[in-house]
Amino acid sequence: MNIISALCLGTLFGFVLHRVGATNPHLIIDMLRLKDFHLAKAILLGIAFASSLLFIGMATGMIDPGHLSVKSSYWGVPLGGVILGIGWALAGYCPGTAVAALGEGRKDGAVFVLGGLAGAFAYMLVFAKIKNTFLMDKISGGKVTLAQTESSYDALIQGVPGIIVALAFAMVFALIAWKMPKSEES
Repeated sequence: MNIISALCLGTLFGFVLHRVGATNPHLIIDMLRLKDFHLAKAILLGIAFASSLLFIGMATGMIDPGHLSVKSSYWGVPLGGVILGIGWALAGYCPGTAVAALGEGRKDGAVFVLGGLAGAFAYMLVFAKIKNTFLMDKISGGKVTLAQTESSYDALIQGVPGIIVALAFAMVFALIAWKMPKSEES
């Protein structure tokens, strides 16, 4: 059942990426150049909607926080984020949008996916050499959440229920998206 759910959700996610234009690298690059804010608005609204649903689901008991996995944060993660961001800005794709573009039959999406697989293979080859460096040192003890949840993880914001923080962030993101112009001319 999990694989069927994953395939259905992945297909839905790819469809939404296609519908908002996130599979078009020119629109992504225009967003990163601050020329067209359509995708930025869609991303901010998506984050606001998803975080609201997730934390409301946890607060009402519909979602068991024990099923959520908090990954450890290492010092190499910000470096990886910078590398991903540079690749995103140069290619106009991130991993999810590239796979959706590949599903559309875009050749540049296929090249990006192959490049991502090559990068993952290169990481696998050098991992033994970097695993004992500062890049693999945990940040703030490793598994940390932004706010308190029902889980046993430490929170960066102590004493405030996660739903309050999540809904506050959701409202801020939604407000920014609502006030943001569609393009720099708007």
